[in-house]
Amino acid sequence: MIPNPEWVEWIDDFAVIDSVLPAQWREHARECGAMRRGRGFAGPEPLLRVLLLHLVQGWSLRETAVWARQAGIAKVSDVALWKRLRTAGEWLRWMSSGLMRQWVSQQPEAVLGSGFHVRIIDGTTVQEPGSTQITWRVHYAISLPELHCEEVFVTDASEGESFEKFRVGPRDLFIGDRGYASGANVRHVVDGGGSVLVRINLTNLPLLNANDTPFPLLRRLRSLKGTQLGDWPVLARAGKHRISGRVCALKKSRAAAQRAREKALRDNQRKGHRVRPETIESAGYTFVFTTLPASVNASSVLEIYRGRWQIELAFKRLKSLIGIGHLRKTDPESAKAWIHGKLLAAFLIEALIAAAEHFSPWGYPLQRSPHTLA
Repeated sequence: MIPNPEWVEWIDDFAVIDSVLPAQWREHARECGAMRRGRGFAGPEPLLRVLLLHLVQGWSLRETAVWARQAGIAKVSDVALWKRLRTAGEWLRWMSSGLMRQWVSQQPEAVLGSGFHVRIIDGTTVQEPGSTQITWRVHYAISLPELHCEEVFVTDASEGESFEKFRVGPRDLFIGDRGYASGANVRHVVDGGGSVLVRINLTNLPLLNANDTPFPLLRRLRSLKGTQLGDWPVLARAGKHRISGRVCALKKSRAAAQRAREKALRDNQRKGHRVRPETIESAGYTFVFTTLPASVNASSVLEIYRGRWQIELAFKRLKSLIGIGHLRKTDPESAKAWIHGKLLAAFLIEALIAAAEHFSPWGYPLQRSPHTLA
């Protein structure tokens, strides 16, 4: 595989990456056990350089090991590198969390003060290299604001996204996109003692009034003016069961609504679907279903959902701009480390962009040095 010259150059010029990483990241590698039996690596820096190339370039473990050996960074086999990745998961998570807190937009205060155990549930597909072109789906749960990957499952692509794969505990708040908005998913979380916050569309989660008649969602959305927030009690239908909840909504700005409508048209045309006028109209609003109590007001509900959106954007950016790479790790510990590493790469990009904006024209923060000329 031909290396991406920009990323290889960044890895070679490691001082730039070092300038945005959390303080004491080298020491933390030893505390977390990432450098346990560090045979083949002279220290935390060469280990991180090699892991980033594997995670960002999408190289196989064997390709990465060969490159590291040829570049004189490390002398390891592909099996040794796989074992090193498995033990580096907590270290990668710790650095990701530090980068998010220091460089990326702060998480909404509603997330930090909600009193709930906030869990982002999501999934992504990755393709295994080689002639088989096997596609896997990775299902994961990440806690906010710690960015801890608590559960991960690797399945083939035929298995859809579902809350039902994950354990639920009291005070858990499951946050998901439209793919998780179904009666069965909502009931699974509520039956486990948790709460749900999901983005919905006009049809994926049947909503009812208290008298069991259909809830007029679009009509209620039309009633929103300016920055007014909607907060309406509803019942979600889950087979024969009814689950109490609320719809929280806001009207998008004119520019944001126009972008959303254009995207809806493009997506449906690409899939060969006819676009209903109601679908285009509803794209002008953001609306979610939640079982959170009324003590969490509509503004806080929407703020909490925004926290989930930041993580999704990180993965989308990584997947669309530089490729999310290949998954040859189907055991839970390796898959967790892989996800933590992907988040680290995404937040590194965000941090470098933020640093470039604040420290122009060099593009990275200047560090104090004893060799500075007077």
